[in-house]
Amino acid sequence: MWGGEYVSEFLFEWSPQMKLSARNQLKGKIVDVAKGATTSHVRVDLGHGVIVTASITNEAVAELGLQKGDEAWAVIKASDVMIGK
Repeated sequence: MWGGEYVSEFLFEWSPQMKLSARNQLKGKIVDVAKGATTSHVRVDLGHGVIVTASITNEAVAELGLQKGDEAWAVIKASDVMIGK
């Protein structure tokens, strides 16, 4: 994850009906939904110049009703973090 000074600003709590094991739950606003043949790239602005892009199915976009301007959460569950140079 990046610098701790911003991380706490992005963390949120899910509703009591839903609990997740993923600890990286980042709240933001959808700035773009680019649909492809089978998948869409959904860009979520987290603030402070940070944008996260998720690649999800077009079906998921439709089921969730995702649109530019919607409030959304990027939930990141990863067992590995890779760094390249």
